[in-house]
Amino acid sequence: MAKSKTVYTCNQCGFESSKWNGKCPSCNAWNSFEETITASARTSASISADLSDNILELSDIQYDTDIRYDTGLNELNRVLGGGLVKGSIVLLGGEPGIGKSTILLQICQFLGEEHSILYVSGEESARQLKIRAERLGVDTENLYILPANDAEAVSETIKNSKPDIAIIDSIQTMSINSISSSPGSLTQVRECTNLFMHTAKEYEIPTVIIGHVNKDGAIAGPKVMEHIVDAVLYFEGERHQSYRILRAVKNRFGSTNEIGVFEMIDKGLRQVENPSQMLLAGRPVNVSGTCVTCIMEGTRPILAEVQTLASKTSYSVPRRTSTGFDFNRLSIIIAVLEKRLGIFMGTLDIFVNIVGGFRLDEPAGDLAVAMSLYSGIIDKPVNDGIIAFGEIGLGGEIRSVSHIVQRINEAQRMGFNTCIVPKQSLSLISEKDYNINIIGVNSLKQAFSLLD
Repeated sequence: MAKSKTVYTCNQCGFESSKWNGKCPSCNAWNSFEETITASARTSASISADLSDNILELSDIQYDTDIRYDTGLNELNRVLGGGLVKGSIVLLGGEPGIGKSTILLQICQFLGEEHSILYVSGEESARQLKIRAERLGVDTENLYILPANDAEAVSETIKNSKPDIAIIDSIQTMSINSISSSPGSLTQVRECTNLFMHTAKEYEIPTVIIGHVNKDGAIAGPKVMEHIVDAVLYFEGERHQSYRILRAVKNRFGSTNEIGVFEMIDKGLRQVENPSQMLLAGRPVNVSGTCVTCIMEGTRPILAEVQTLASKTSYSVPRRTSTGFDFNRLSIIIAVLEKRLGIFMGTLDIFVNIVGGFRLDEPAGDLAVAMSLYSGIIDKPVNDGIIAFGEIGLGGEIRSVSHIVQRINEAQRMGFNTCIVPKQSLSLISEKDYNINIIGVNSLKQAFSLLD
């Protein structure tokens, strides 16, 4: 009979130790070790089976051409890479109240027209789900509710009922009785996810799993789950704001650069087909310290408004605050402005905000941040028809950016009349093809001269 032993496992990275540690030696997380009891390996060596007969040539493997399910939401389809793949297992994470259960219940209405769906609820009763479904307008007859927490029983039910799609809400409420640790622990989460993964692959039933987040905003047990599932999606955004961004962190069947934009309304989530218009709504007119840029999220160009405020500090050390823009990148831009253009900001508090809760991650937004900052310092507005994008080098030069054609097309579609771009990028386009004034600049000094 196998003997059990006690091990301590980090709930952040999965590192195992025979003794408790205050700090994980693998990921440096504090107070992350949890006690788990596992069965020791068998002492007698087992004879492995020969799997030579199971080896397949790539050309011999056949599959159906229609291997994806349309979810009915173009924004969700884009993030998934075109739809929900048969036999895949998708992990959907986000903060409480962000809209995870809501969006899954909404897509059941569309998927239920042609497919059967088993919704396993470990948190809500059947009556509570019925109330929420009525509020969201979900009344499909092909949606079946199973309130349960036993992962093995749920897996067996999926095997016997063979639904077209399975939804697990949530993985932290599922447990395997043979494992002594409590539901939501690292061992339970890992083994339950493994169990659902084998079921999904064996019967080609696409399975969507909802995962809670820990205090750091990451899905609980991320390292032990991400390699098991096929796709990891995160809902981003503030609970008290109406807009939500769905982003793929991992996707075996599509790009991880695509995003989906949704708006939370009283009847659920509504997809935003034109996020540029949403992010630019309510722009101030003739106000200094604002500038619009264009960034790429996968294949989609999105316009975002950058706002900066520079005010005289009342502290010995000036404050630097950045929301939606990398703080280290902001420090570099400030240093370049001081060194290359002689704009001293040592006595100014500087605040940067990307409107709409959006995040500006790529270097193409550097030029817009610098122009809005300069505009706020000299208190002269950037013309409302100007849009700017380009990377700033440490020498004050403006470096070229990718996808220049898509950015200019989006700026033209949104009604801008002047586009400030890196001069090196002009060789990639033909200005005759656009009804917009395209100005190439080599340095920050040239870009700032357009404001004078």
